[in-house]
Amino acid sequence: MTTRHHPVPIADGIDAAIRKIGHLIAWTYVVLVLVIILQVVLRKGFSSGLIIFEELQWHLYAIGVMFGLSYAQINNAHVRVDLIYGGLRIQTKRIIDILGILFLVLPFIAVIFIHSLDFVADSWRINESSQSPSGLPWRWAIKSVIPLSFGLLGLAVVSRLIRDTVLLLRGV
Repeated sequence: MTTRHHPVPIADGIDAAIRKIGHLIAWTYVVLVLVIILQVVLRKGFSSGLIIFEELQWHLYAIGVMFGLSYAQINNAHVRVDLIYGGLRIQTKRIIDILGILFLVLPFIAVIFIHSLDFVADSWRINESSQSPSGLPWRWAIKSVIPLSFGLLGLAVVSRLIRDTVLLLRGV
């Protein structure tokens, strides 16, 4: 379902901001590939891989995936089962999307966001770091990605809700 031909200014603005953040976050994958190459060279070439690089790999991957959720949402690139949905009229699709957002997606995002706050706060409070002596410090930083990325995902979903509602009311 394409909506690019029908502008909805507030949703377009939110989407543009999320798209810029997504393009910035995408650079974490370049850094991830470089860290993987460095770790492989160290391990295979010098028999001395570093724990800090192992942990950095999953941190970078987590950042890309978690913030990639909102980017996928605004670009309608998320996974969807189109067995029935694909053959429906556009207005019916919009109604299904609105109901799905209101009764499934937003409550799920709210639960994850709310419950992640204490999880992250505890990590900040104890200045959590890796359990490995040579691991990354500041484990709280990567845990902070959870509420930040789900907040951004919530914003992306609200943008979609606004867009679908406006276009449904316009009859487009």
